[in-house]
Amino acid sequence: MTRKHILHFLLVLLAIVLVFASEASAHCDTMDGPVVKAAQRALVTKNVKLVLIWVQEKDEMEIRQRFRQTLAVRRLSREARSLADNYFFETVVRLHRAGEGEPYTGIQPAGADMGPIVPVADKALQDGSVEALLKLFAVTHQSEIQLRFRDAITKKRFNQNDVAAGREYVKAYVGFLHYLEHLYETKAQSLNRTRF
Repeated sequence: MTRKHILHFLLVLLAIVLVFASEASAHCDTMDGPVVKAAQRALVTKNVKLVLIWVQEKDEMEIRQRFRQTLAVRRLSREARSLADNYFFETVVRLHRAGEGEPYTGIQPAGADMGPIVPVADKALQDGSVEALLKLFAVTHQSEIQLRFRDAITKKRFNQNDVAAGREYVKAYVGFLHYLEHLYETKAQSLNRTRF
């Protein structure tokens, strides 16, 4: 990469970061969310497969290209590294959101409030126990929650270099979270209606 190419890359990068600097509203859009964490691990280990699982196959070439550019630029200086990393995070999250059919509105800072469901669901998947999560929902939904939980927890045990298996886990994980969030929102709306 010549200096001219690097300067052009940094200018484009800055423009994109400024355009997409607004807040997002999804778990995967946070700096401490699973998509950015995967992108960070990919850059540290120089293994793009760790992040490819979060985007659709049709977007793989763009991620690979941005990954190579980011690795080249981040060697220039601390400032270039920070800018290049953020550009890469923005690209991965944007493509992940597009793959979900959702708009991309930027990356939220770490520690953003994700409500009561996402942290409990993530902890359940981390610990391998769904019991605390089940307490938040009616008995009528618990068998479906357990089924989706088992699917996600089973698919979580994939070889990190197996992108297809990783994508299956991400599909199960995202589907699990979306299902829980939908149930919780429906419950909240129902409670609000009964108050009036």
